[in-house]
Amino acid sequence: MRVFPYSRLRGTISLRVDAARVKASGQPREQLDSRARSVIERVVALGLTETEDWETATLTVSATIPSRATEPGGPWSDIAVVAVLTDRTTNTRVTSRLAPETEGGREWRGELQVLRADIFDRATLTVQVVATVDAVPGRIIGEAADDWIVDVSSDTPTREQSFDIKEVGFAKGPQRLRNFADAPWIVNASGTMPTVHINTDFEGMTDLLSAEGRGPEGLVNELLVSQMAADVWIAVFHSAIGDLEMEDDGTPLFPHGWQGEVLREMLPDVMPDRTLEDALREVHRRRVGATGWTELQPHIQYAATRRAGVPRALSETVRGLNKLKREEEA
Repeated sequence: MRVFPYSRLRGTISLRVDAARVKASGQPREQLDSRARSVIERVVALGLTETEDWETATLTVSATIPSRATEPGGPWSDIAVVAVLTDRTTNTRVTSRLAPETEGGREWRGELQVLRADIFDRATLTVQVVATVDAVPGRIIGEAADDWIVDVSSDTPTREQSFDIKEVGFAKGPQRLRNFADAPWIVNASGTMPTVHINTDFEGMTDLLSAEGRGPEGLVNELLVSQMAADVWIAVFHSAIGDLEMEDDGTPLFPHGWQGEVLREMLPDVMPDRTLEDALREVHRRRVGATGWTELQPHIQYAATRRAGVPRALSETVRGLNKLKREEEA
């Protein structure tokens, strides 16, 4: 454990990458869609861009800091929240100062620009809270609990997997799975990482999940995985909303870790035209209240399927199957 000779900020600092765009010389900026970011894995895959030989990338970064950081009478002053990108391979360190969304608020936001030439493969992005403590400026009083990875070459935003997959026969497996013997898979969102339990007793499931290529099985594989991912988004959303911590005045707080990131990612589609904090309060009110929760379910499903890439996977599957059919008939 590190020991600091000055007061430090207690509480969790969270970091998010809300958007990414790239720019090549003489070409317009390209805004990457949400598939380039994984809030569960905390990875941005800039290799998904269609712009060849891009030179600069701009990341929209936001952070949530504990409210005590800006409370009057604290042991520090001149608070600054700084996004820091580092690549040890190229000895690169890029910083950008974030601005508060509201005066004295917990939410900060800004942009950080990255040169493609400065990153060999992957860089680490974090957020630091810097302040003047004991008359000494520039002291780090807090840092994000979880960093992000900025991958400049991969087209898949993943560290390993966006969710854990376990294959087991439900009929004779753990007792908690036996009641779901007819289901192809079940999602458990209660652990530190969402887990999809694959039912190996379900005929053909194992073969489909291991299929590759552009044949019928490979096309269905992509659709299955995207649907599993949608189920993970939905399960995590419900799990997080059902276990919110509250301020003393009853205001719900975003969970720490990837549960909070999933809520921040989905709420703009679930409750459009509201700030994240207002959307969280309204969703919580509907969940615990007498009305309104049922009406939200289609919005939750839409937000999940959109981020899991289900429409794209379904379209590609249909096009791929139609192409195979035409080739057989030729």
